[in-house]
Amino acid sequence: MTAHPGDTGLLAPGWADSAASSATGDEAYLRALLDAEAALTRAQAATGLAPAEAATAVTEAAGAAVFDVRSLAERARAGGNPVIPLVADLTEAVGELYGPYVHRGATSQDIMDTATMLVAGRTLDVVLADLARTEQALARLAAEHRDTAMPGRTLTQHAVPTTFGLKAAGWRSLVLDARDRVRAVRESLPAQLGGAAGTLAAFGAYGACDPAGLPEAYARELGLRAPDLPWHTLRTPVADLAGCLAFTTGALGKLAADVLTLSRTEIAELAEGSGGGSSAMPHKSNPVRSTLIASAARRAPQLAAILYGAMAAEDERPAGAWHAEWEPLRDLLRLVGGAARDAAELAWGLRVSPDVMREHLDLTHGLIVSERLSAELTPVLGRARAKELLTRLACEGRPPAEAPELAGVDLDPAHYTGSAGALTDRALERR
Repeated sequence: MTAHPGDTGLLAPGWADSAASSATGDEAYLRALLDAEAALTRAQAATGLAPAEAATAVTEAAGAAVFDVRSLAERARAGGNPVIPLVADLTEAVGELYGPYVHRGATSQDIMDTATMLVAGRTLDVVLADLARTEQALARLAAEHRDTAMPGRTLTQHAVPTTFGLKAAGWRSLVLDARDRVRAVRESLPAQLGGAAGTLAAFGAYGACDPAGLPEAYARELGLRAPDLPWHTLRTPVADLAGCLAFTTGALGKLAADVLTLSRTEIAELAEGSGGGSSAMPHKSNPVRSTLIASAARRAPQLAAILYGAMAAEDERPAGAWHAEWEPLRDLLRLVGGAARDAAELAWGLRVSPDVMREHLDLTHGLIVSERLSAELTPVLGRARAKELLTRLACEGRPPAEAPELAGVDLDPAHYTGSAGALTDRALERR
């Protein structure tokens, strides 16, 4: 295959130069299309529909011949998809003797859908590896900071104390949720084979005794799942992909959102290990990894929505709905691949500042544990008077220690983290 200047990701630093970028590029898609075509001939040879020599010839041509991606893209406009010109080029490369066995009995969507599943599988393998790296780093942080107290924040304000260990354990839990969803989808990716209208009729016409058994042989050649039915307009595989990919960016987006907040200059409880610079302000070290993940999390749901919308596909093969999937799905795979890479780098390089967290716990001079103080005062003053006292102290900016009613009460916020440690331990038991 010839190299050509393609989409380098100039405006997409979130996925540029990532393994996911390589796995989803035009060359990678062409490789998957050729793999799908070669596997189809091998499957037919394995079931007696083609000579073994044809399978060898097609496989060798698919692997060795030179195909011009730019030319294929330009010629795809005539038929609306790149499979049509590719079949012509591959047939020519195979030669007159075995060329007729190229693409025999299939329709363009069989090859395009199967190639898409191959590209998705190869990309999800990269994503799973990066999610594993992220999870490991977050487990380390959670264990190391199991008892590192920090302010819990609700609706942007100090609430009650929590621990950074519990926060990191929560991030890890989301990453594991994403991993489980991605893994399930990865294992379920099916081949596509139905022929012109999903009936496998052409394979029977070419002499197959059991055309319905051919998709299983085809899937086996590719390492994909055998489909129960041709899914030309039954788009569950694509919808499942959309769901797990959008979920993954959301899960990683939560990690990014927290880091972005906690790394603000005036908070500075966290910092990215190697922040990005500014073109105008030399003093800045921007949380770039978190920023790029947050960007992906904002885009992914809309891309997934396009794929869900394409499920309403008419007839046995649709006009437009299927075609609408290609670019959003590739964009989603790239976004998730880039976000997973950035999340692993972010998690392993994250710098935690326990001393700053402690300073912030003391900003309200003990009022951050007003929930506890209310519980202590209620038996003595009654619930209404206890609340009135604590509210007055807060409004006047006075430390609770000045109230005679609270003499001898433990006001240390680090001593009011509830079951955070136990919850962190429980979360880290998950594998």
